[in-house]
Amino acid sequence: MEINVSKYAGFCFGVKRAVDMAGKLLDGADRGKIYSLGDIIHNKHVMDSLRQKGLTVISPEELDTVCASANEQNPCTVLIRAHGIELEIENKLQNLSDANAYFNFCDLTCPLVKKIHGIVKDNTSSDTELIVYGDEKHPEVRGIVGRADGKVSVVSSPCELELYNFTNKMTIMVAQTTKKLYEWEKCKKILNKLCTNSIFFDTICDVTENRQNDVLRIAENAELTLVIGDKSSSNSLSLLALARSVCDNSYLIESAEDLRNISLMGINKVAITAGASTPSHIIEEVIKTMSEFVNTNEQANESFASMLESSLKTLNTGDIVTGIITSISNTEIHVDLACKGTGILSVDEIRTDANTDVRSLYNVGDEIEAFVVRVSDVEGVVGLSRRRIDRIADWKKIKAAAEEGATVEGKITEVVKGGVIATVGNTKVFIPASQTGVPASGDLNEIVGTTQSFIIIEVNDQKNRAVGSIRAILRRERKAMLEQFWANMEVGKKFSGTVKSMTSYGVFVDLGGVDGMVHVSELSWSRIKDPSEVVKVGDSIDVFVKSFDVEKKRISLGCKTEDQNPWKIFTAQYAVGDVANVKVVGITPFGAFAEIVPEVDGLIHISQIADKRIANPSEVLEIGQNVDAKITAIDDEKQKVSLSIRALLVPETVEEVEEEATEGEALVYSSDDPTSLPAELAEDAAEATDAE
Repeated sequence: MEINVSKYAGFCFGVKRAVDMAGKLLDGADRGKIYSLGDIIHNKHVMDSLRQKGLTVISPEELDTVCASANEQNPCTVLIRAHGIELEIENKLQNLSDANAYFNFCDLTCPLVKKIHGIVKDNTSSDTELIVYGDEKHPEVRGIVGRADGKVSVVSSPCELELYNFTNKMTIMVAQTTKKLYEWEKCKKILNKLCTNSIFFDTICDVTENRQNDVLRIAENAELTLVIGDKSSSNSLSLLALARSVCDNSYLIESAEDLRNISLMGINKVAITAGASTPSHIIEEVIKTMSEFVNTNEQANESFASMLESSLKTLNTGDIVTGIITSISNTEIHVDLACKGTGILSVDEIRTDANTDVRSLYNVGDEIEAFVVRVSDVEGVVGLSRRRIDRIADWKKIKAAAEEGATVEGKITEVVKGGVIATVGNTKVFIPASQTGVPASGDLNEIVGTTQSFIIIEVNDQKNRAVGSIRAILRRERKAMLEQFWANMEVGKKFSGTVKSMTSYGVFVDLGGVDGMVHVSELSWSRIKDPSEVVKVGDSIDVFVKSFDVEKKRISLGCKTEDQNPWKIFTAQYAVGDVANVKVVGITPFGAFAEIVPEVDGLIHISQIADKRIANPSEVLEIGQNVDAKITAIDDEKQKVSLSIRALLVPETVEEVEEEATEGEALVYSSDDPTSLPAELAEDAAEATDAE
């Protein structure tokens, strides 16, 4: 028998790209949960394989729930299928991703489909009319339609286009990438005849075009044509229609198992092609099966069903097999293994919870992989184990993680001598106490029941023993955090930190794993001798970066801001000539110091206390007394204020004020700077300040 296989059979670029990217994400470290919006491609075998790797298929209605579940411990990624999605769903994905840093999405849309999105976006408006040649319910078409402005219509055949009611608007026409090429050419001719104001964009995929032309070529001379593909695949169905147009004896099969339903009696020439979403291993399996069974004239006169029956495979204990579920009961699952025995899988080999209904996990017709634990030719039974498969798969992941230094997740199930046990799927990993991240004085029981991330630091393949380290992950995370912290460091950056420790010269503030220092002079606008006067360990304070040294890992912080500056507050409220109600806070032989606003004092010179000469300010004033005083001078540069009670008691001429000022030799001064006073009073002021 001659078997002719199309050179264009199998994965196209867009499908291969989507499947490869999905596989890498599912195999990657720290991937979190991976979801897809519908099937990534239309092939049951490929999707089952991706599901076994951990992919969960969801609908757009489930996006809000998935996003709400995403957090630092459980990040997630949503995959956009190769066919693309509607614009409103894509916008929703973007909004959810912007709102939750742990919710991400990855666009696996075929670049050729993306190209159509761009064509529609750039060429449609309220003045145009878009016609899409394709299947209205196909996800690719729904994604195209949703990105158009103006009127949009979908036609599924040239006949439907002939009945179309055109408007006077500019007509734009595109095609679904997997449609039949010859029908597209008919559509173009019809549109040219019915509408002179039109633009075509040839958007059928080149690979699809080549595959369609080639199936016509090889099927024309064939006695039997096989199209390998999923029954839901648009391009596979198109190939079948084309094959049947030149070869009546044409069939669509999903795998080699379907060959049992096809007769080869009298067949000498077979043509084989495959849809864009059919993986190469299924194509190879079909070709291999045919090559094995059809190599003599005698076999050519037999049906495939009888040939398959005579070549049933022999199984041995320890084999890993794949079969189709034929029945499910409360105690066991029966599996067709294409051998002379029936596979028996106990439900206890599948469920982890005794209350779980196995029918919620598997259906009749599902493909399942299992480990052969017993073969009985007498009973015609093959004992199977699913847990062995899971353990083998888990162990492979553990070994791969050890080689790559990848992060794995496991639940801490128990405390044992020297450490704890983490369960990764069906595999136990020992984590020494020193590698748990729990302090030496801590209680390991505190992490029992929690899910922890760790790396594998030791693997013993012979004993199936693995050792993990949570501490290494913590170090890795801290290193990454510090690198990001210093990369984003800049002068003026604000933090809300916690006072970690105190010294006589300042306090150290925890900024989130990194400490910075606030000098005592930066803690308050008032003069303090010790940080404990204003803060204590554990206090939360707002600070900003004054300077930093990345190499020395030092940060100088500030705490005082200009809006808290007492002098700024004072000058915003008062000016020379204003009257303020002040509080006497100190008395010296040469005058009294009075608080105008908190942290800003003014001096009432002895000559400005009363309307007569007094020997000592204490004759008139006492500490704590509130009096009205007039602001007679403000030195903004030296931040000094002069006050006068006398100015409110006796009207004075300018000459009299100047004379008094000359006699007092101090109109502007500060309690903080005795040197601003007359020489004969400076010594007394200094003594008074010391006394305070």
